[in-house]
Amino acid sequence: MIKKLILVVFLLFSVFSAIAQINRRDMPSYDNRFVENDYDTGDPYDTTRVDTKEIEVKLSGKTYYKDYKIINYKKDTTHIDTTLNIKDDYTFNYLRKDNLELMAFANQGQTFTTLAHTFDNYSTYPKIGARAQHFNFYEVEDVMYYKVPTPTTQLMYKRGMEQGQVLNGIFTFNTSERLNASISFKGMRSLGKYRHSLSDHGNARVTVSYNTKNERYFIRTHIVAQDLNNDQNGGLTDESIENFESGNVQFKDRNRLVTNFTDAKSILRGNRYFLDHTYKLWGKNDTLRTIPSELKIGHVFNFERKNYEYEQDAANPIFGSTFTSNIKDRTKYSKFFNEAYVSLNSPITLGEVKFKVNNFNYKYEYKSILISDDQIIESNLSGNSIALGGEWHTQFKKFNLNVDASTIISGNLNGYNMIASIDYVKDSLLNISAHAFRNSRTPNFNFQLYQSGYKKYNWQNNFDNEETTGIGFKFDSKKWGYASVDINNINNYTYFDATAENEQTKPIQSSENINYLKVKISKEFRLGHFALDNQFIYQNVSSGSDVFRVPDFVTRNTLYYQNHLFKGKPLYLQTGVTFSYFSKYYMNSYNPVLSEFYLQNEQEIGGYPIFDFFLNMRIRTMQIFLKLQHFNSSFSKNNYYSAPTYPYRDLSLRFGIIWTFFI
Repeated sequence: MIKKLILVVFLLFSVFSAIAQINRRDMPSYDNRFVENDYDTGDPYDTTRVDTKEIEVKLSGKTYYKDYKIINYKKDTTHIDTTLNIKDDYTFNYLRKDNLELMAFANQGQTFTTLAHTFDNYSTYPKIGARAQHFNFYEVEDVMYYKVPTPTTQLMYKRGMEQGQVLNGIFTFNTSERLNASISFKGMRSLGKYRHSLSDHGNARVTVSYNTKNERYFIRTHIVAQDLNNDQNGGLTDESIENFESGNVQFKDRNRLVTNFTDAKSILRGNRYFLDHTYKLWGKNDTLRTIPSELKIGHVFNFERKNYEYEQDAANPIFGSTFTSNIKDRTKYSKFFNEAYVSLNSPITLGEVKFKVNNFNYKYEYKSILISDDQIIESNLSGNSIALGGEWHTQFKKFNLNVDASTIISGNLNGYNMIASIDYVKDSLLNISAHAFRNSRTPNFNFQLYQSGYKKYNWQNNFDNEETTGIGFKFDSKKWGYASVDINNINNYTYFDATAENEQTKPIQSSENINYLKVKISKEFRLGHFALDNQFIYQNVSSGSDVFRVPDFVTRNTLYYQNHLFKGKPLYLQTGVTFSYFSKYYMNSYNPVLSEFYLQNEQEIGGYPIFDFFLNMRIRTMQIFLKLQHFNSSFSKNNYYSAPTYPYRDLSLRFGIIWTFFI
């Protein structure tokens, strides 16, 4: 697959180079660096538009870090940052995301327990399922695009938990100010401290973005190939749990603890071809008006295939009786998504108005129909759905108003989505926003249909749509801190349950409304070179707490020191201690067959502190990270778990770097 990907990359580069007809003699340059005419980003170049055919450019001969841009799915722009702050420490993990609301398993590359929920996926269509296997899977929204004045490489390395490491490499370049390409690969392999917990992941991404010289046509595309392999051990046996919690020195080597099995693995494979392009039919800029007039048409294409597999050499009685002596479960999923839209931006419409229509063609399948004594289970779910929608985006002084609505009008599925948000941006130091949404969609496909070699893991259901309604408020100030409040109501909540006696995990749809409150507060206090960074989450489920479970409190507090060292300030030091904690609750258990979490009523988990010591440094464009994880485990009780029967990490020393090269 990787060889095919590389071939496609070269073909794409050739095609786009031909389209662009690049001629470097036509580009204003200095020291082999092109100059972009960007009036909004504080570019150091003094550019003045004389008329529509001529540009006068004054060159400074330098590039700045803000010229190295990262553009996300929503086309919001940030820049490649080589400074060092406390957020860099929080995101230095194999996901490259802040995991405040997640509880990691013992080995790097394993799944996470979700401690707090964010309802920001407003899709009207269901997903394949196996959500516990998806944390390191790059969805469309996770792929970044770039725009850089010089070729740029960023390498990230982090030592694995045992005999392994993570390496994430990004290479991006612009052949002109209009054409950018990037190639990225993240490889991760970690053996782990416990038996049969190997993680072996690979994520390859290729992106291309191009804008014509007259800015009428814009295209961005990406190709992603992913292969996520995890050995599964089913957690510790009852006897091993006793040996772990007793602190018996004979079992300090965690490989001596017996797990429920050592012959299973789960695999998630996927590839995606994504294309988003627009053409400006008409455009007019009026310097007396704040809103330009333009008419665009656009098209979004997304073809994706996923395969989820669970294999086990010898069937285990933990999961009940079986059809065969070994297990080879395979779920295939493919989708074609096409969306066409027309967008009008005009003073008459007070901003941008967009009308869109999309087609969602899907197939979720198994090898054959399953006929048992009491039921017949189909081999696939497939169909075609069409949805209509519209958007409105406007700006009035310092207020931004956004409205987005869509509904499925035909096909096998039904659902709708409505969201409205308003933002007040005083300046770069203060942002206040509010939003409201209502979403209805079919539960994920693995709730509706599943086939397995384990007899109890075969079902076909016809669940009602999950309906989620929510409102949220956010206050973000560099002076006063950050605060957000989210209130959500969920009808027909669908989940996995195994709380009944002698029952295996099975999908259930709740008849009870779930009312979920989440309050998040963060604030950093500084005194000289010392700082105390605080994040705090309060959660309350006033209705439906028996099926929707979260801890009441989650907190992370970091006391640290940072300063330049030595004459000439060649080294920037950051060192401190991070305290993490969440309150006790009946945390969901992990099911490796489904790669999903399910309800349990046997063990409360939480209420234990986790202390990490870190020593980070920055030398020019290199960031160095050294962390002593969970150092209090060496003198505290062994009562720390990531999920029932799955202990959290012991004391471990982790090392890694991020090095950015600008040519």
